[in-house]
Amino acid sequence: MEKDGMKMMVKVTKRETVKAVMPLQEYWLPHSNLDLLLPPLDVSVFFCYTKTVVNPNPDGAMVGAPPTFASMIEALKSSLAQVLVSYYAFAGEVVMNSVSEPETLCNNSGVDFVEAAASFQLRFLDLYDPDESVQGKLLPTKRRGVLAVQATEFECGGIVVACTFDHRVADAYSANMFLLSWAEMCRSSKVTIVPCFRRSLLYPRYQNHCYPHHLGIDQMYVTLSELPPSPPRPSKSMQEPDDGAANSSLISRIYCVTASQLQQLQQLASSGVDRKRTKLEAFSSFLWKMLAKSTSVDSGGVGMLTTVSVGIVVDGRTKLIRADMSSYFGNVLSILIGEENASELVERPLSSVAATLHELLHTAATEEHFLALIDWVEAHRPEASMTKIYAKGTEGGGGGGGSLAFVVSSGLRFPMSEIDFGWGRPVFGSYHFPWGGETGYVMPMPSPISNGDWIVYMHLLQPQINFIETEAAHFFRPLNFKYLIHNA
Repeated sequence: MEKDGMKMMVKVTKRETVKAVMPLQEYWLPHSNLDLLLPPLDVSVFFCYTKTVVNPNPDGAMVGAPPTFASMIEALKSSLAQVLVSYYAFAGEVVMNSVSEPETLCNNSGVDFVEAAASFQLRFLDLYDPDESVQGKLLPTKRRGVLAVQATEFECGGIVVACTFDHRVADAYSANMFLLSWAEMCRSSKVTIVPCFRRSLLYPRYQNHCYPHHLGIDQMYVTLSELPPSPPRPSKSMQEPDDGAANSSLISRIYCVTASQLQQLQQLASSGVDRKRTKLEAFSSFLWKMLAKSTSVDSGGVGMLTTVSVGIVVDGRTKLIRADMSSYFGNVLSILIGEENASELVERPLSSVAATLHELLHTAATEEHFLALIDWVEAHRPEASMTKIYAKGTEGGGGGGGSLAFVVSSGLRFPMSEIDFGWGRPVFGSYHFPWGGETGYVMPMPSPISNGDWIVYMHLLQPQINFIETEAAHFFRPLNFKYLIHNA
């Protein structure tokens, strides 16, 4: 990787395994019915820290000394070993049981911990294109186990701390709990959030193929045996040398959206209604219309598609009121799906599209929906199941099969500013989730500036990104360190 003639290289300097500081009894942690809806997927998250500046006393004398990379590494490893006592699932490994379902073997096999060095300064990191600058360089590749960690030192004294974890074991809410506890342990040697692994909280109500059909779970989820075979992909000799590769691949980009733009969008989405739509509803509706519009033009070969599907990820912790789920560790997610005709989406006003999305969330994001989903999975076990909208991508639906699909997962509760390991708040942090298939993935997160702006991670097909950057360049602005420094 080069920028302005400067070589930007990252070199691994050390690998080791960090285990829980206390010996743990081997324990098999079953996966809940909601865990079983996740295919093998790895999720990454990274945090950027600038060099710690030591403030002088009024008389000009320096107080203490800034931490060195070696001291930060030692603090990260020792606190990780301690926090793994509570978050023991992250020190285990996923294995298949006798009926070929995944379970987590909590055997304290440990976490892969990688140390690395970057040959450039942190301010030159290309945040806009994480595929090139972050993936495979600053993010650890999980070789084994459930969790991997990498800490990278930059020439300026800055550091990036990154994690990659198995989505079958934890959702983003669970990962955020872990990150908060790890940072807290590193600062103060204590943990205030104790994770709950009680799988009985998500036990099914019914057995033997009993579940409420009227809630439409069959339209949102599917067993793997029900999936049609994937269409054959053309051989390399049959593909166009340029357009073929670009059209079939998804790329990741990170943008900034200002608070004023979000407020304007919310006002447009709330036109003519008594109750204001949320910013997430307005944003998701805007993107739904935008991607529908991209199908009606020549977007590098995407072609004329008939329908556009949007999936909204809903966390069930606040919906399942029969128990306190606030510290539950695992997956408590459902993806609600809306599908509309592409040409009709383009013609409808934003407020109409937002009303459709609002109704979907209002009627489906309920406790009964999550209980029915748990029952649905039980009725189909041990056969593997998954969300239909992800299946659209694995079938190649986004590449010209008559439909286009993307998922919006809110990261607005991402506790970026609280991940302080003792050398200050991160100047930036983001999830990175190139999840495969051809279904897009979008995650809005709060800006580290705490000014109401959003940071938006997008993982979409190249033609969709090209269209968005042409059509809405005023709205989605490529993120860079100038934004972070100027607004700090």
